[in-house]
Amino acid sequence: MISTFFLPGRVCPTKAIKEIAAKASEPYTMICLKPDIEWVYLGQERMIQVMEMSGATMVYSDHFNKVMTDGQWAISEAPVIDYQIGALRDDFDFGAVMLWDTAKLQALVAEMDTDYEFAGLYDLRLRASSVLLYHIPEYLYYEVETDTRKSGEKLFDYVDPRNRQVQIEMEACVTEHLKRIGAYLKPGEYKELPVTDNPYPVTASVIIPCKNRARTIADAIRSALNQKVRAPYSFNVIVVDDNSTDGTAEKIQELMNGDASLNGANGELIYIAQDKTWHAIGGNWNVAIHDPRCGKYAIQLDSDDTYFDETTVQKFIDKFEMVNGTCPNGKCFYGMVIGTYQLTNMAGEVLPPGVIDHREWTDDNGRNNALRINGLGAPRGFYVPLLRTINYPTTKYGEDYAVGLRISRDYPIGRIYDVVYNCRRWEDNSDANCDVVAMNRNNWYKDRLRTWELIARMNE
Repeated sequence: MISTFFLPGRVCPTKAIKEIAAKASEPYTMICLKPDIEWVYLGQERMIQVMEMSGATMVYSDHFNKVMTDGQWAISEAPVIDYQIGALRDDFDFGAVMLWDTAKLQALVAEMDTDYEFAGLYDLRLRASSVLLYHIPEYLYYEVETDTRKSGEKLFDYVDPRNRQVQIEMEACVTEHLKRIGAYLKPGEYKELPVTDNPYPVTASVIIPCKNRARTIADAIRSALNQKVRAPYSFNVIVVDDNSTDGTAEKIQELMNGDASLNGANGELIYIAQDKTWHAIGGNWNVAIHDPRCGKYAIQLDSDDTYFDETTVQKFIDKFEMVNGTCPNGKCFYGMVIGTYQLTNMAGEVLPPGVIDHREWTDDNGRNNALRINGLGAPRGFYVPLLRTINYPTTKYGEDYAVGLRISRDYPIGRIYDVVYNCRRWEDNSDANCDVVAMNRNNWYKDRLRTWELIARMNE
């Protein structure tokens, strides 16, 4: 009934997928990404039953993780999420077991016309995404979990320079998929950026949304206020406090009342206290960019991070206005500019993988590849007249990715490859140690953002 094959992980050559299809002789083909799968009673039979009822091309299920701890197995639930057409990231977690309809698998493999060294399985499931991939929300097997790192330690695997060749292939694979389904964006085809005759009080505003960051908010604000910009440019710093209860507001007030360490600062500090309704990070950004004191450009600074040095704001202004550069399509600014950051601890010591520069972004294909990766980089700067027409979603996760995807569809995005930002990792980062429920919720939301964006591109 089932032909079973083992692949040592998601990264595999096309040759291995073709060999599986050629050797599969039973009605169903099971591909296991980990050895030593243990089934709950009638687990395989349940997968087959759902396959037969639904007519799916592939089914996958929730499972249990087994981790060896102090000589004993610790068992935990490992639910996965539903597949959707925007689940284009190459690290989508199906679990360690995928059950395929053999005839449909073989038909898909027959269409695979590129021999990848790393993207074989990715190519297969992208081709299958136009048919039925069903998640069974039942715990049907046990797998041994070997990667026991915290979520924050796994977060940057996809931009680790050691994985560069894998990423290049994955980009090529998803690009071909987008062309097949009519969602590919050709290079250089952009809409006109909105313009306004309204004057701006400053050239740029540093936006710092915060909630309960008493330990770090002063570092962030000092980092922003110590920026230096050339005449005739100017900037200010807008801090939006979302009802902090830990002394954050008091820390901000101390800085507003004067701080000897800020001698020479040339930017005004503006404080906005939110009302008691729901705002989250996205809502805090919306309040800042629609404030009449906001500048022409809005530049991100998270409340637990710092700028790399005093030149960050000026580098963003220069990039927006193409100082010493070539204006793309006759324009002297971008809809969005994204910088380069380095990972550090709270003491400023660089953490692996170090510099995150998103070199996978190119002017020709960056906005297509943006649908594959889970983030576009940081810090982010925006052309405010455009951002005011788009706005942030009122959410506390993925809000920046949503805006970046939307801008990338129609407007050029510039990159700064100098390190301009310190992304400080500590125990209170929102993504430092998410449990499986939180990780699933976050991943599902970003997949949904990609789904909406994918549909919009297909319909244009």
